[in-house]
Amino acid sequence: MLEVFLAALVSDLATGLGALPFLFLTRVGERWQGMAGAAAAGMMLSASVFALADKALHRGNAAEVILGMLAGAAFFAVTARLIERQHWTLENWSEADSRRSILLIATMFVHSVPEGIAIGVGYATGELSFGLLLSAAIAVHNIPEGTAVSLPLRAQGASVAKCAAYAVLTSVPQPILAVPAFLLTSYFQPLVAPSLGFAGGAMIFLVMSELLPESLRACTPRETAWSVTLGLVGMLWFTAAVGL
Repeated sequence: MLEVFLAALVSDLATGLGALPFLFLTRVGERWQGMAGAAAAGMMLSASVFALADKALHRGNAAEVILGMLAGAAFFAVTARLIERQHWTLENWSEADSRRSILLIATMFVHSVPEGIAIGVGYATGELSFGLLLSAAIAVHNIPEGTAVSLPLRAQGASVAKCAAYAVLTSVPQPILAVPAFLLTSYFQPLVAPSLGFAGGAMIFLVMSELLPESLRACTPRETAWSVTLGLVGMLWFTAAVGL
């Protein structure tokens, strides 16, 4: 149990590494912010389709995955409305400036739930090497996700340390859920496929309703399209390289 927890904790902390590139980027202009947001959108689309949905279809049937994706999209839509009504803010930013970051953090937090379950279930197979390999793959996969979370935060002036802290926060479900999933694998196993679909649906809805419209307001359609494409193929390469 200790090894499962430590593996999931390392996976969580790896998300914070995604903020390190911003040590060398002091200021992000509006145009570059738009392209960075579009690149993050491409990364999320790639992760949703080529990692989450694909893995979900190998662990369950199409109906479970589709229902999970629709539930995830509905969850995000409700969460967005809730945040609008509550007037929540981050740091000293305005509600408008805080909204995208809060929604992104909330969505990536949900996205980490099935990953925590997957780590626990992976160790519960009885093959230690498989569980270790899976947790390592998720840890590496978390690094560009940490970058995606850090992009809008850094653009608003957050420090690199705060970007890393918020990135780590989004993966907290991994160490929290890995041990229960390991101990109760027979109960958690059927939840893996719909949970993966749920996370993918929430991320796709976030991209289409928030990230792309905001990118198009900040830069040209061609710049947005190229940024999305590069983010998508970059994450696809990453996903293939780590074996997710």
